Amino acid sequence: MAAPKFSTQRFDKADQALAYVFEVYDAQVNHLRDCLKRFVAGETFRHPVRGKYPFVRIHTDTVARADSRLSYGFVAGPGTYETTLTRPDLYADYYREQFELLLENHGVSLEVGLGTAPIPIHFALSEHQHLEGSLPPERRVLLSDLFDLPDLGAMDDGIANGTYESRGGARPLALFTAPRVDYSLHRLKHYTGTSPAHFQNFVLFTNYQFYIDEFVRMGHELMRRAPDPAHPRDDDDCIAFVEPGNVVTRRVGQSVEAEDALGAVPPRLPQMPAYHLIRRDRSGITMVNIGVGPANAKTITDHIAVLRPHAWIMLGHCAGLRNSQQLGDYVLAHGYVREDHVLDEDLPLWVPIPALAEIQLALEGAVADVTQLHGYELKRIMRTGTVASTDNRNWELLPQREPERRFSQSRAVALDMESATIAANGFRFRVPYGTLLCVSDKPLHGELKLPGMANQFYRERVDQHLRIGLRAIERLRADLSGQLHSRKLRSFAEVAFQ
Repeated sequence: MAAPKFSTQRFDKADQALAYVFEVYDAQVNHLRDCLKRFVAGETFRHPVRGKYPFVRIHTDTVARADSRLSYGFVAGPGTYETTLTRPDLYADYYREQFELLLENHGVSLEVGLGTAPIPIHFALSEHQHLEGSLPPERRVLLSDLFDLPDLGAMDDGIANGTYESRGGARPLALFTAPRVDYSLHRLKHYTGTSPAHFQNFVLFTNYQFYIDEFVRMGHELMRRAPDPAHPRDDDDCIAFVEPGNVVTRRVGQSVEAEDALGAVPPRLPQMPAYHLIRRDRSGITMVNIGVGPANAKTITDHIAVLRPHAWIMLGHCAGLRNSQQLGDYVLAHGYVREDHVLDEDLPLWVPIPALAEIQLALEGAVADVTQLHGYELKRIMRTGTVASTDNRNWELLPQREPERRFSQSRAVALDMESATIAANGFRFRVPYGTLLCVSDKPLHGELKLPGMANQFYRERVDQHLRIGLRAIERLRADLSGQLHSRKLRSFAEVAFQ
């Protein structure tokens, strides 16, 4: 059954191009939803049902472009570039910015039209529709004959990894195709228990529930406090706090929205629960408990990356590797030893993962702001150095002290299981990244994390460490608005959308 047809049109205004994206996408998705509703009701179709993603394309014949200090919003040289688009309701501001930059930098029209990539029926459903629950078994068997299902072969990370080959066609305009984006949006709800629409542009990752408990406490406390015009604060624009199950707490004075009633506390927490301190302009903070291990760290950053956050930062605990360190000291990572292995096929080990100046300065300044220590005194509690990440939680038990030797040769000052993965995926997906860890034990020096010691440590340090992370984001938001990007993250043949 044919979906509505759309011609390819040229636009010189970003808003007009975006409006056409909405028109094309909404028509295709509504067609699929209507046909599925009829199919579930028992109607028989003689022909397959298909809807297609819209696309945007740009063609330029010159390397010349307007002067831009940004590391995105332009194509690398002459040629045709295009990408498929999805969820304009979620990405409207992002698409508008990218369109405006392309028009300004190249002085040529944008082409928008109906592409050839099919929309899988699962990705056409609204957030509260559940396909499996509405189909009897005999109809489910027929589903793949009539509707397109997700095709993993069409949503790999070849573009981001630099291994994509265009084979004479248009070159990529974005890191992610529409099917790849849709796949991650669906995975995000599964892993975090919250809608992708709630995710904010600044993301904190942690590997301990203690940080989440404190974040939740701070979030609820803020929601109970109305902004005071006489004493303005950075958090005055925070309007809601969202927890797993899409449970929304609105700030005092904010109106309850219709979708708030759809939230419900889940019977059990998801694998990597997310919590969102929401601002009107999406510049709030999302915090995710990724648990322990590089596999989770890779999984969640693979999916959050499609939301194009401004930055993500790891706040967690680590083993201190130097005898001069004390429990509770901080480590600001300026390099990473990658023994996590989960990204070896996507990002070779010979690729350096550099520290990013914007994030480093924000984190160092935040430590100084919160602790009120400066200059040489700050060095008493914070060391800048290499962080090693391993996939072996019991590395201390390996024979012949081989890990210890490697860590010493690398000049590592701390060891964890997630930071290098998060930084490497930030590098791979062009998301500015940083790491600030807190020393919770020193296994090489006999200071193990015993229950009593651990509980005392958590009580004393979690609150301060979290406040440092929040303060770092305040600094990034205030000082680097529109500048939080890095040419260190660009490759030779780079895409325009960032």
